[in-house]
Amino acid sequence: MNRKKIYPTWFAAGALLIYSVLFVLPGVIGIGYSFTDWSSYSDQIKFVGLENFKTVFSADGNYLKIMKNTLVFTLGTTVIKNILGLMLAVLLTKSIRFLNFHRGVMFMPSVLSTLILGMIFTSILNPSDGLLNTFFRGIGLEGFAKPWLTSPAYAFKSVMAVDIWRGTGYIMTILIAGILSISSDYYEACSIDGASGWQKFRFITLPLLLPTLATTTVLNVIYGLKVFDMIYALTNGGPGKATTEVLYTAVFKKFGTGQYAIGTALSSVMFLFMVFIGFFMIRLMTKDEVQE
Repeated sequence: MNRKKIYPTWFAAGALLIYSVLFVLPGVIGIGYSFTDWSSYSDQIKFVGLENFKTVFSADGNYLKIMKNTLVFTLGTTVIKNILGLMLAVLLTKSIRFLNFHRGVMFMPSVLSTLILGMIFTSILNPSDGLLNTFFRGIGLEGFAKPWLTSPAYAFKSVMAVDIWRGTGYIMTILIAGILSISSDYYEACSIDGASGWQKFRFITLPLLLPTLATTTVLNVIYGLKVFDMIYALTNGGPGKATTEVLYTAVFKKFGTGQYAIGTALSSVMFLFMVFIGFFMIRLMTKDEVQE
C-alpha cells in the first residue's frame, strides 16, 4: 500500500510550521543575539561579531572550565549509570524473592523531584552535622568524614555521585525491558551446550542488548549536557569559582545578571555541542545497520 496516497506530504505542513515558530525560530534569534552586546544595562543593541565567543573560549575566564565540567559530568555519569544499570538489570531478571519490590525500590529515586533530592542531599552531606558525616563519626571513622559539598576536591564528585544514584534505576528499568525481550530459546540452547552464566551474558545478553544500551547512552548524554537542576540545588556551581559550574547554570546566572549576549553565546555553544555529539552518536549506532 502506498502511504503517500493516503497521507500526502503537505499534511505535515501545519505541525512543521508550529514547530518552526515555537522552537526553530527562537533558537535562530538567540544565535543572532549572541553576535551582539545585548544586556540589561543598555537600551541599544550593537553588533559585535565574534567578541562574545572570544570571551567564552578565552583562557582568562572560567568558561573553558565550565565546558570541561559539562563534558566530564556527561561522560562520567553516562558510563557509570550504564554499568550499574546493566548489573542491576541482570540481577533483577533472576528468580529472586520480592523481585518487583526490589525493582520498585531501585526505580523510586528517578521519579522524585530533582530539586527535592538536592535539598535532601544538601542536608545529608552537610560537613558539620550532616547524616553521612555523623554516621562516620559515630562508628569511629572520623577520617571518612569530608566536606562533601564545600570543598573543591569533593564537590564535583559528590554531585556526580548523587546524580548517578538518582538515575541508575531509570536506566536499569529500560535495560530490564531489553533483557526480557530476548528469547529464552537462546539461553536454553546455551545450557544444552554447557555454557556458563558468564558465557551466556557475554555471547547472548550483551550483544542482543546493544541497541537498548545505545538508547540509554543517548538519553544519558542528552541529560548530562543539559543538566541544571541537580547542580543548582546542591552547589549552585560552587564552591569557589566554577568548581561545579556547568553550561546551563552559567547561562542561568548570566541571564540573571542581565548579561544576555554572553548567555546566548553559551547557549549557542551548547547547541553546537549537542548537534556534534548527536550526529557522532547516530553515525556510530547506525553504521552497521543493513540498508534496504
